[in-house]
Amino acid sequence: MPSVPSLLRRYPFVTATLVVAVVGLVLWTSGATTQVGWLFGGYALVIAAVQLVGMVKDLRSGNWGIDILAITAIVATVVVGEYVASILIVLMLTGGEALEDFAANRATRELNALLTRAPQIAHRLADAGDNAEDIAATSVMIGDLLLVRPAEIVPVDGALVSPEASFDESSLTGESIPVTKQAGDAVMSGAINGSAAVTVRATATAKNSQYQRIVALVTEASASKAPVVRLADRYAVPFTIVSLLIAGVAWLVSGNPVRFAEVLVLATPCPLLIAAPVAFLGGMSRAARNGVIVKGGGVLETLARARTVVFDKTGTLTTGTPAISAVNPAPPFGADEVLALAASAEQYSSHVLAASVMRAARDAGLNLVAADSASEVATFGVLARFGTREVAVGKLSFIASHAPEAAAAELVGGELAIYIAIDGRFAGSIIARDSVRSNAKATIAALAALGVKRNLILTGDAQTTADQVADALGVTEVHADCLPGDKVDLVRGIAERPVIMVGDGVNDAPVLAVADVGIAMGAKGSTAASESADVVILVDDISRTARAVAIGHDTVRVALQSIWLGIALSVGLMLVAAFGFIPATAGALLQEVVDLAAILNALRAIGGRRDAHVQRVPAPTRAGTPDVAVG
Repeated sequence: MPSVPSLLRRYPFVTATLVVAVVGLVLWTSGATTQVGWLFGGYALVIAAVQLVGMVKDLRSGNWGIDILAITAIVATVVVGEYVASILIVLMLTGGEALEDFAANRATRELNALLTRAPQIAHRLADAGDNAEDIAATSVMIGDLLLVRPAEIVPVDGALVSPEASFDESSLTGESIPVTKQAGDAVMSGAINGSAAVTVRATATAKNSQYQRIVALVTEASASKAPVVRLADRYAVPFTIVSLLIAGVAWLVSGNPVRFAEVLVLATPCPLLIAAPVAFLGGMSRAARNGVIVKGGGVLETLARARTVVFDKTGTLTTGTPAISAVNPAPPFGADEVLALAASAEQYSSHVLAASVMRAARDAGLNLVAADSASEVATFGVLARFGTREVAVGKLSFIASHAPEAAAAELVGGELAIYIAIDGRFAGSIIARDSVRSNAKATIAALAALGVKRNLILTGDAQTTADQVADALGVTEVHADCLPGDKVDLVRGIAERPVIMVGDGVNDAPVLAVADVGIAMGAKGSTAASESADVVILVDDISRTARAVAIGHDTVRVALQSIWLGIALSVGLMLVAAFGFIPATAGALLQEVVDLAAILNALRAIGGRRDAHVQRVPAPTRAGTPDVAVG
């Protein structure tokens, strides 16, 4: 925690105000009351001039604020001789920055923890030998063998070489229970090793590792300003008018100009200027604690207003790791020949099914060969040449353009087909099964309960496959065989807005960017998808989509409650002061209490720790309503 001297240096106006107050107290005790008035009044007018300069700059840039109330209150109290009240108002204004900074630091504690924990050192091992060489984490190369000592942070993404290990991934996923890994399992940078030293084989450089990606997202997120903060600014004009009207009427009816100052002392801007930003920083912090990076407070506000959700299918509503269940060759081709050539061609594809085909071929003991040339037609398939043989692998429509006799395979629920043509002849199909996520249906129901009533599936897969997934989840609107451009056009054409788009692949990046809120399943998804999205889910759990919307609702509610709490208390006290029941000095002290109440209420947006431990959307209750943790 910062020391008192460092805090005083950090906030010079607060320091100067306190010094003036202490000097004034000394003068008053010595009987120099006239000098106290000149000191307090002169200093207050200097601060009012500084505030006026800042207000004029804001007005020129088109930003309307309520600094005019504070300036008017300072001048009014000085004019009527309420010097103690004027210095209290100045202390409130200069101390507002310190209060905001403290509250913001409290709200962003979890976000800042990510930045301060970035791994700096790695212990590199020779493949033969036990001596570890300490190197900078940024110097680690793919394939390096690294030693991770007990309780150390994993420096880069890697694969576990040791037989077994336990890692704390709470700072990455929000999961408080340590995760046990076996040899060959992926280990994320930023995870904390357990009680035994282990070895890890680097699979990515520091720059491209999961932890550094999170740090980059957090840095971007923490620098944003929410539209609701601008909404709070828009309360300034009516609040200023009401405050001046109450003060003017009080002066007119009473005939006492002191009454004008007594009312305006209670009409200060801090609840509007501080409470909303604190609430949104708290909401972003809460989301990060739940394994969700939100790139800005404005995203939380849009999530709270969302009315439509659009899902990609593969890797989003489904697990994204389909397994090959059958190879159906068309004569005269054999099953091994079809699988081997298809897998060799799929080496040049970025589609999620490519890895499944290659894995099935290797498991069958088949050799994959390098192509002389290969090209991928995005979302359609791959065309590769091996010597004199031309192999096309992909969708039925793509294969039919090379082999007109291509026929659709018969599929059952959850299955999808990859088609193959060899030398212009239809060579058959490979059947894969990609299971629907166990909590996908509950997530859709949870979103509906949160006001996101309309749901769609947009996918590049075949209509029959998409329909099977939609039937299993209760989704009635499906658009299949979509190119990336088709998805963009469909999302732009949706009338029920704001629209959330949830996806995970490279082909989802354009539509994530054009949606009102793009949510990327970043645990296994592409960097391109994460960079173009507004929200990145760091764990492979679609229920965090509903969690993000719930946090958005909570954050906006708390922000608006804080704004209205400050306004209501200020207006109520102004009405009381209008009848002469609150002296100016007492009013200035009461306004400090109003400010503190608004800020403390805004800090509620950080949320309780309980929702950090809810790792999935529970199944629907007997009544069919999902039990969603919203904090």
